Amino acid sequence: MLTLPLADNAELRPLEPWQATEFLAHIDRARAHTDPWIGWAGYSTDLDSARATLQRYADRQAADTGRIFGIWADDTLVGGVMFPQFDVAAGNCEIGVWTEAAGEGRGLVAAAVRILIDYAFNTRGMHRIEWYTSPNNLRSRALAQRVGMKLDGTMREHYPHNGSRLDKEVWSILAHEWKPAS
Repeated sequence: MLTLPLADNAELRPLEPWQATEFLAHIDRARAHTDPWIGWAGYSTDLDSARATLQRYADRQAADTGRIFGIWADDTLVGGVMFPQFDVAAGNCEIGVWTEAAGEGRGLVAAAVRILIDYAFNTRGMHRIEWYTSPNNLRSRALAQRVGMKLDGTMREHYPHNGSRLDKEVWSILAHEWKPAS
């Protein structure tokens, strides 16, 4: 199985349907922390729906249109990164992230994002990577900035969430702007 080190006792691995039980336990721990930012966290509420979430990404991986990876720290799933959209023909993709509180503050998500950016640009030849976040998600905005993304703009009142409409920011980085860590 593919495993990439992120830090001492932390690694990035594919997240697959057979791991639905572990994924559901993680999402249950992370739900209050992620619900304001990650819509699909609310869809994975039992074992069948958690498996369906992971199966959608397995299907996307098979079609080369998306992927999902988990971040394990001390052998516990604490977060993840994904390509919700991956369009090789257009040369564009999207990166998304999430974590529970136990995965914060250690640089794990940032390290995983850098791996995905390197893969998208250097292995797959992508031209543009996008990042969507709420203006209120300060940690997500800061991470987009740390990896070199620029704010393209804000889509006002773009999506409904818990009875109100929220703005969505679009951040991006282009292949010629990417400066991988040495």
